[in-house]
Order: sequence, then structure tokens, then C-alpha cells
Amino acid sequence: MLDFVAENAVLRVLLLVLLFAAVAVGVYFTSQAVAARQFVRRRLFETTASAPGGATLGSLRAERVDSSWLKLVNSIEQRGLSLVDTKDASLRLKMVAAGYSAPYAPRVYTLVRLVLVFGLPLLVLLFFWTTGSSPSLIKLYFSLVIAAALGLYIPNIFIRAKADRRQQALVNAFPDALDLMLVCVEAGLGLEAAFSRVGMEMTTSHPLLAEQFGAVVLELRAGRSHEDALRRMADRSGTDDIRAFCTLLIQSTKLGSSISQTLRTYAAEMREKRRMRAEEKAHRLPVLISIPLVACMLPVMIGVLMLPAVIRVMRSMMPAFHGG
Repeated sequence: MLDFVAENAVLRVLLLVLLFAAVAVGVYFTSQAVAARQFVRRRLFETTASAPGGATLGSLRAERVDSSWLKLVNSIEQRGLSLVDTKDASLRLKMVAAGYSAPYAPRVYTLVRLVLVFGLPLLVLLFFWTTGSSPSLIKLYFSLVIAAALGLYIPNIFIRAKADRRQQALVNAFPDALDLMLVCVEAGLGLEAAFSRVGMEMTTSHPLLAEQFGAVVLELRAGRSHEDALRRMADRSGTDDIRAFCTLLIQSTKLGSSISQTLRTYAAEMREKRRMRAEEKAHRLPVLISIPLVACMLPVMIGVLMLPAVIRVMRSMMPAFHGG
């Protein structure tokens, strides 16, 4: 492969151009991230004495640094290409479940799919051209169709896999959070203070769940009701266990029942569910182990056991075949 690249001048130039583009894109996004971080740190920690009657600085919310992705999608839409999906609500929920909560995340997802749908077939054509092969029309057609289909479905598979991993991490961390919340509530803290305290305690061990609790605390402090804040947390997480927990807290608040007893009961149920999931994985191990056992080890064992008998039979039968 290296000899082919060294002999082909066009391929060498193409690799150099791709390497330069990758380095340029990396340097651009790194510089944007460093500039945004420096801007925020300067606004937070710099203390400047403003003169009377001088110009006052705006807030961080008004002068925040826009993301490079946001600038990119805005510039593309200004040129006439709409990146809004027809199922924008469901796509937004899917992106939030995967951890992409920015308002422009669905448009970036649509842009990535468009680039891959047109880019992968072009890469296939470039590969055929650089290798000098002349495929038939049917082979070229199916290659381009498969490349376009991969470009269409790879982002969806990536988002779904990331959402599944994120939901699994939230479910695994939730029983510990319930135990800490139960301790906080029994110590006399309110629901908002309990969410805040548990979120701070779990920042290092379970950052995803701490982020969810921090969002609930910010919404409650901003004036949103407990019901709306809990329902929004359930929608952001996308897991059935957290959704059931939020529904249980809402019902307990409306009916006036004890929140500590509710948390104790639900924590016991969550712990039992986690134990049952562990037992289910343990019971699946023999079935999963049998697949490599039958496919790899069993033929070798049969060969080792049967080979001496086959050799002995052939030694006794070969003289009879030759008339000895």
C-alpha cells in the first residue's frame, strides 16, 4: 500500500491536501475553543474599575461567544439551504437524549448527514479513479448506493448508540442518587436543596446525573414549578426509571404524602431492579460463552480426539487397498 502511494503522484497530492485540511480544521476549532474560554475567564475574573458615566459592559448572556457550528449552519442557511428537519421535535428529543442539548444540534445533525450522503460516494469514485480500476456499471451503481446509504444511516446509528450508553449510565447511577437524596430529605432539606446537594456530591462519580440534577435546580430557581422541572428532566433523560421517579414525586407533592417514604420505597425498588439486571447478565453468560465454544474450541477438540483413531484406521485399511 505504501509503495502504491509513493508511486502515484495524484494520490500523494491528495493525501497531503487532506492532511492539510484536517490540521487546519483542528487548529481552527481549537483556537475557537481557547478564545471562548479566555473570554469567559476574562469576564468572570477581571476586575476593572469603570469611570462614572463610562460605558458599561453587557452581560455574559448577551455577549456570549457563538459556537463555530452555529456560525456554520447559520451561514449555510443564509445561502438558501434549509437544514430544518421535517420531524424536528422528535429529532430534538433524540439529540437531547444523546447529550446534544444545544438548540442548533438538529441542524448540525442534518448537515452532517448531507455531507456524508454526498461525500462518501465521491470518495468511492475517487478510490476507483486513483486505483485505475474500471468497474462495471452495476458494480459502480451498487457501490455508490451503498456508500450513500452508509452516509445516511451512520449518524443515526451513532446518535442512537450514544443515547443508549448515556441512558445506561444514568440508570446505573440513579439508585445511589436516590439513597443520597433520601438522606438529605430525612435530614430536613427541601426538594430543591436535596437536588442541589446530591448534584454537587455526584459531580465526580456520576457527572451525567449531576448535570440533570443541576438543570432541575436552575429551573426551580428561575421560577419554574416543580412539576414542569421534573417533567423536563424526565424528557431530557429519556429513561423509564427516571420518568417513573419524576411522576412519583409529582404525585407525592400533589397528594401531600411523605417524600421520604416515597424515596425509600422507590430506592428499594431501584436497587432490586439493578440486582435483577445483574442476575440477568450473569444468566446470559453461559449462552454467550457457548457460541465461541462451539465455533472455535469444539472443532479443535473433535480433531484432537478423532485424529489418532483416523490415523490408526488408515494404517490398517491402506494395505488392504493396495492388495497387501
